[in-house]
Amino acid sequence: MARWLIALVVALFSLVTYCTSTSENPVTGEKQRVALKPEEEIALGVKSAPEMAARMGGLSANAEARALVQRMGAQLVRDSFAAKSPYKFSFHVLADPKTINAFALPGGPIFVTEGLLRQLRSEAELAGVLGHEIGHVIARHSSEQLAKAQLTQGLIGAAVIGSGDFTAAQIGQVVGSMVNMRYGRDDELESDALGIRIMAEAGYDPRAMIRVMETLAKASSGSRQPEFFSTHPHPENRQARIREEIAKRFPQGVPEGLKK
Repeated sequence: MARWLIALVVALFSLVTYCTSTSENPVTGEKQRVALKPEEEIALGVKSAPEMAARMGGLSANAEARALVQRMGAQLVRDSFAAKSPYKFSFHVLADPKTINAFALPGGPIFVTEGLLRQLRSEAELAGVLGHEIGHVIARHSSEQLAKAQLTQGLIGAAVIGSGDFTAAQIGQVVGSMVNMRYGRDDELESDALGIRIMAEAGYDPRAMIRVMETLAKASSGSRQPEFFSTHPHPENRQARIREEIAKRFPQGVPEGLKK
């Protein structure tokens, strides 16, 4: 009985902490449950950036690529609603020539691999990639995921304390991971929508993001996991949502003159 009472206290503490960690996003106005304040996100991002670069083969030695990504990233922030964000954006190219990916850390550091850059065919496509990653930062997805992870860990710990059954803990970890993955996929779709707005406001044709999805679909061919167990939706499915978002934002059609 004492063990279950302790478990109940741990579970209630985890739930109360999660439910009371509500904050209004300073850019989107959305009410969110987050684990960190904006200044803490910035500090975490700055501290984590060197480790991220080291894991991906270090920063690129290609000065031209670095200059392009830094210039376009700064332009996207400056010329869009992202300029209202409290975050300190920085843009980096990773030396990894094989991995096709991009990452955003809390608070603003954004990384693109050489492998992905080699697949892109225009500045507009790069704008789509960077806009999507800027969207992750603005939407505070990392802080949201951390809050959910802390809740999951607390509930799993309560189950272990109460039952003394580590098999139950392992099952709980799987379930918790699947819940967080579900939110992860929703985060990706939200970042696509924010990226479309960012790149369009900065003068780039948002339809270029569809071409990026086509590139990612080809790159993942033959090594695709079932969508339910992936933190990213399949690129083909994202294409449909991107088209819907573009049509919603531009009901009269995408304006002429945007960079393609």
